[in-house]
Amino acid sequence: MSEKIGEINAHHLYKPATELRKKNRIKTIQSSLEIEGNTLTEEQVTALLENKRIIAPLKDIQEVHNAIEVYERLKQFNPNSLKDLEKAHAILMKDLIDNAGKFILEALQQVLQSQNTNLTTKDRISIFKENLKRKKFSRKDYLQYFKNISAPTASRDLKWAVEQGVLEKYGEQRLTEYQFIG
Repeated sequence: MSEKIGEINAHHLYKPATELRKKNRIKTIQSSLEIEGNTLTEEQVTALLENKRIIAPLKDIQEVHNAIEVYERLKQFNPNSLKDLEKAHAILMKDLIDNAGKFILEALQQVLQSQNTNLTTKDRISIFKENLKRKKFSRKDYLQYFKNISAPTASRDLKWAVEQGVLEKYGEQRLTEYQFIG
């Protein structure tokens, strides 16, 4: 029994105080946005977090509001999911740019590969669809795009996409071609 009480006490000891978490959130938001050219101070970010009005460029205020929203939803995102990264990007860029949430997927794929993060079949198909659009392609084209996967993996990916109704398959064996549906 005393062991369980010790575990509970230890668990609560390592939780930062609410005020410390709030200060860390403010510093994180302010410094992250400052790198991108945002001019707001920690005091201004604090005021926005407390729903107070400030005098500042509207773009900078919107960036902070967007960052606060992402910060509050952070636990909902899977950092290894392209869809979740797109959702987070859409929130961060809301009312700032057109097509918020639309990544340059090829660049993202290169970043993920450089971090030795393996893409899932679904991620690879999504990236390839975004870059290829409606043209027909072969397994060889798919392999040239994803240089770090094997031929059997490419075949499994394409078979999965056909079964999911994402791709239409034309022909057989070496003459097989694929095209994205919709």
